[in-house]
Amino acid sequence: MSFLGLAAFLFFGGMAFWMLVFLMGFILPYWITLGVFQQLQPKRIFEDKEEEEAK
Repeated sequence: MSFLGLAAFLFFGGMAFWMLVFLMGFILPYWITLGVFQQLQPKRIFEDKEEEEAK
């Protein structure tokens, strides 16, 4: 019976390990790249026509 507990522990531990490898290898660089490109985009400021007419 203790073999099943050990097998479950190794199974879930292995799943967690490979999920972390996937996150660190693909998702994290993708997220950082999106953030960098968002910061590099020029800021666009749209002014309402009503505000210009009021002045």
